[in-house]
Amino acid sequence: MAKIRVRPDSGLLFLDFYYRGVRCRELTALTDTAENRRRAQSLLNRISKEIAQGSFDYGATFPDSPRAARFAAPLSSAHSEASASPARAPQAAMPATPLFEAFSLVWRAEMAPQWRRQHRDGVEDIFTKHLLPAFGTKALSAVSKADVLAFRAALAERPGRAGRKLSPARINKIMTILRQFMSEASERFGLPDAFKGIKRLKARRPEIEPFSLEDVERIRTVIRPDFRQYVTVRFFTGLRTGEINGLKWKYIDFDQGIIRVRETFSAGETEENAKTETSLRDIPMLPIVKQALQAQWAHRHPTSEYVFCSREGNPIDANNFANRVWYPILHYLGIARRRPYQTRHTTATLMLASGENPEWIAKLMGHASTQMLFTVYSRFVPNLTRQDGLAITGLLSSKVPDEAGKPDPNLLQTLKSLPADQLEALLRLARATQ
Repeated sequence: MAKIRVRPDSGLLFLDFYYRGVRCRELTALTDTAENRRRAQSLLNRISKEIAQGSFDYGATFPDSPRAARFAAPLSSAHSEASASPARAPQAAMPATPLFEAFSLVWRAEMAPQWRRQHRDGVEDIFTKHLLPAFGTKALSAVSKADVLAFRAALAERPGRAGRKLSPARINKIMTILRQFMSEASERFGLPDAFKGIKRLKARRPEIEPFSLEDVERIRTVIRPDFRQYVTVRFFTGLRTGEINGLKWKYIDFDQGIIRVRETFSAGETEENAKTETSLRDIPMLPIVKQALQAQWAHRHPTSEYVFCSREGNPIDANNFANRVWYPILHYLGIARRRPYQTRHTTATLMLASGENPEWIAKLMGHASTQMLFTVYSRFVPNLTRQDGLAITGLLSSKVPDEAGKPDPNLLQTLKSLPADQLEALLRLARATQ
C-alpha cells in the first residue's frame, strides 16, 4: 500500500508506491513535520487516484525522476500489441482498466475506515503474500474466471503451518478478500463477474472442546496463584482472549455487578472497536466472578489500568500465557491439549447444561442470536435438543397431581401439543413455586 516514509540520513520525506507493478520511491524536499506529511499525503492520494483511473502521468508528476522515461510509454501499448495477434483479438474489446495493483491501493484505502485494525492488517498480509504476486501486474479486465480457479488451485499446494498445506478455511479467507475486491472492480468498471459459479471449498468447523466442570475446578486449583483469578473470569464470563486481555478497571462496575466490554487487545495494541456490534456488551458478574475480580482488585498493579497484567503493568501476552502457563498445566493434569479460547466454549456449554435462558446466554457471549448456541453447542448438552416433553413433564407432574394424587397420564400428550413459548412459561411458573 502507498505510504509516506522518511529517509533516516536526511530526514526528508519520500513517497513509496507501486506503479505498473513496479515499486517506486520518489524523494521530496519536505522535512518530516506534521504539515509536510499532510502535504505529501495529499499528493500521494492524488497519485493513487490517477493510477486507479488510468490517467497517471509519471513524467508530469516527477519530471526529474529517472523512472519518467521508463514509464513514458502509455499503458495501453501492451494491449495494442496484443490486439495485433489473432489469438489475442478477443481482449481488444475489453474496457481500459487500471492494473490490479493500482486499484488495490485505492480499494484498500476506501475500505480501511470500516475495517478493524486486526482485519485491516490481515487484508494487507493477504494482498502482499498472495494476491499481488499473482495478479499485481495484470489489468483488471484481464483477470478471468480461469485465472481465479488457477490461483485457488495454486493456493491449495502452498505450505501452511506445521509443514501442512494451506487449509480450506485459510484458502476461503484469501478467496473471500479477492471476491470482494473483484466484485467492486466489476461494478466500477463494468467487468464480467470473474467469480460467477465459484463456490467456497468445504472446510471443517473449528473444533469445539469445552472443559467439564470437574476439569475447570482442577485447573483453577492447580494453576499459578497469579493466574487463578484470570482463568476464573475466563471460564465464567465467556470473554474472548482479546476482550479479557484488554479489560480495564474503568469497565468494572462492582456496584452494578457488571463487566462492560468496550475494548480489545491483540497484536500488541488496544482497539476500541469490538469484533462485532453485539460484542459491545455488559456482562453480569456471577458470584464466583465478582469474588475473583475483588481478589484481583486487592492485589492490583499500582500503576496499570488493566485488570490482568504483567509485572510491568502491560496487558497479558496471549502467546506467553498459552505457552508458559496454560499448556503446561493441561499437560500436568493429564487434560487433552486445547487452546485457551476453549474457556469461552466452556462458558456456553456449562450455562446451557444448567438450564439458563438461551437468549440471555447469547447476549452474554456477544452473539446476535441464539442460532450459534444451538448450532455449535447443542451436542455437548445431552438434553438440550430433546423434544419429548419428559423434562417438563417430570417437573409439572410433581406439582399438578390428579384427583388420586398420581400424575395425570394425559399430561404428557397435552404438553407436547403446546407451543414452545407456553411450555417455557409453564416451566418458569413451576420453578417459581418450588
